[in-house]
Amino acid sequence: MALMNEPTAPYHSAQDALRVLETVSRHSTGVTATELARRAGLGADRLTALLRMLRREGYVEQAADGAYVTGAALGRLGSAHGREQALRDKLQQTIDRLRDSVGAAIYISRYIDGEVRVTQYAESPSTPAVNEWVDFRSSAHASAVGKSLLGQLDHNGRRDHLARHKMARLTSRTITSERLLLSRLDSQPATVPVLDLQEYAVGTVCAAVPITAGSSVGCLALSLPVEHAHRLRRAADTLNRGATPVLLSLAI
Repeated sequence: MALMNEPTAPYHSAQDALRVLETVSRHSTGVTATELARRAGLGADRLTALLRMLRREGYVEQAADGAYVTGAALGRLGSAHGREQALRDKLQQTIDRLRDSVGAAIYISRYIDGEVRVTQYAESPSTPAVNEWVDFRSSAHASAVGKSLLGQLDHNGRRDHLARHKMARLTSRTITSERLLLSRLDSQPATVPVLDLQEYAVGTVCAAVPITAGSSVGCLALSLPVEHAHRLRRAADTLNRGATPVLLSLAI
């Protein structure tokens, strides 16, 4: 289990959840909440919230005597055989649930081999995905997904990406100045979601939060039609809180 140390609430929650899972995993016959709190160094309220999330995600189960044991989802992700498909299925379940709770299309994106890639998404008739009218790989400067991923790279990594992808003007709001974009990325707090206010596409607003586990740079994002722009910041906060299960799945 590996998780980068970042100063965001989802990272802290995922780190705490990993400590709980590691403790449960070491007790094959089960461990009580009292013992979990002591060994993981967590308060009762904090542990209760984490256990609720871990049970919902299938990572722990509660036995008849009240003790906690590892759940089926943890076993599937912890197994070398079929882990990739198990992880994909688990992430899809998580973002499907996020789509319904946030009321927006949800995306998982990764920075792979120097390119922006949307690896999974969850949409519905009432929460349609954004129309990819310009390849996401060449529009990182304009999208919340791209800016979140670029923001997690070092300065040389950002410059290298922008040298390979021309900063085209996609809408009247698109930033096309490399100097301005780099300045914005430098000043973006890690704890604040990155926003796209019709910079990628007219009629669409987006938000993204980092979900970097280990050495893999990633982000969790949402999109809304512009008529729902008044919901964007609240939806982004909900997305940020919902990032913990995604981080956890990636880190196990």
